[in-house]
Formats: sequence, C-alpha cells, structure tokens
Amino acid sequence: MVAPLIVALDVDSAQRAVDLAAELEPHVAGFKVGLGLLARVGPGLIERVAAAGKPVFVDVKLHDIPVQVQRAATEYGRHGARWITAHASGGAAMLGAAVEGLASTSPDGGVLAVTVLTSLDDAAIEAVGIEPPVGDLVASMAAVADRTGCEGAVCSTHEISMVRAVAPRLISVVPGIRPQPSDDDQARTATPDEATMAGADYLVVGRPITGAADPAAAAAAIAR
Repeated sequence: MVAPLIVALDVDSAQRAVDLAAELEPHVAGFKVGLGLLARVGPGLIERVAAAGKPVFVDVKLHDIPVQVQRAATEYGRHGARWITAHASGGAAMLGAAVEGLASTSPDGGVLAVTVLTSLDDAAIEAVGIEPPVGDLVASMAAVADRTGCEGAVCSTHEISMVRAVAPRLISVVPGIRPQPSDDDQARTATPDEATMAGADYLVVGRPITGAADPAAAAAAIAR
C-alpha cells in the first residue's frame, strides 16, 4: 500500500468540494482546501468538508508578521482545521506564532511548514537570489520548523530524506504526486510508489483524482 492520501479539493465551488469529500471519504485520509476556493467561498468551507468525517488540511501558506499569522491560525482552527500551512521562510517567530494560534482553538491541530514550493527548481530559486540546490534550502527550513514546534514539513519526494536527517520528528507531507509522469505546473514530482518508498507520511493528490471521470475509483486505485 502507498502512504495515506490527502485529496486536494482544488475545484470551482464549495458544493463540488463537499460532494467530493463525501464520495471520497472511504478511500482517503483527509482533504486539503486551498487559497483559491477559500478566497471564493470563505472559511466556512472547512467545517463543511470536515463533516465528511476526515481531517482537513488548510493550505493557506501563511507568511506575514507573527501577530497577523497568529490571528489567522486562531481563526482557521476555530473553523475546524486539523492542519494549516505556513511558509518556513517567514522565520522562527512567525512559525511559533502559527503554532500558538492554532493550538488555542484546535488542540489537536498542527502546523505544516512549507519548505520550498514543488513548483520551484534550482534555477527558480537561483533567479530570486537563493543559492541552490533546493535540497539544502529544504533542510534549513525543516530545522527551523522542528525548533518551533511544527508538526510536519511540506516537501517534495526528493527531499524527504533531507528533512528526516535534520528533523526526524516531523511528518513529511508530500505534494506533486502524479500516478503517471505529467507536464504541468509542478517541477519536483513523483509517483505514489516513489514517494511512499522515500518515506512520505502523507501524499497530497489533486487533479488525478478530482479530475477523473470516476473520482472514487481513481482514489481507490491510487490507495491500493
């Protein structure tokens, strides 16, 4: 079997997200809601998706001054978030504020530190003045996340071992999962088997499931 699946509900409406959550619940470990849909329909979506019975991962990638991040994390927890994301590049104080804010309203909640977006590669980070390789940056970010009490790190399959080396306590949540090789907006991708063998704790899968003619069958096939 592959690592547990979290389905990215990056769809066009709240109702579609809720319907997919109900349909996919038997096959997956949780659901991810992201910026696009939350901006359209508001944080009440979190509670509606959570009603399917699986934890909700709120992928908002917080990155602001600590007080603002703490306030936002508090509110997402109030709406039922099990996990929220925050950019590790925001620094230790900001990550700590996210952890504190979420804990105040979601005692079982955890912050997942975004290390380096899976849409970026060595050339992309170098273009903004960061010295490659990506893996070194991921390891540095994971170390900060570990020190500040985050529950996990969001990283690609290629950096799981680097995260484990510096922060073995953190869970690895891995996006960019594709059952078949594809040409899309993700630069550092892997198959479910590759990510599982590398040690991923959760796999985040979106379009290969939500865009399938039969999403439940697609999820079951990946989760085999």
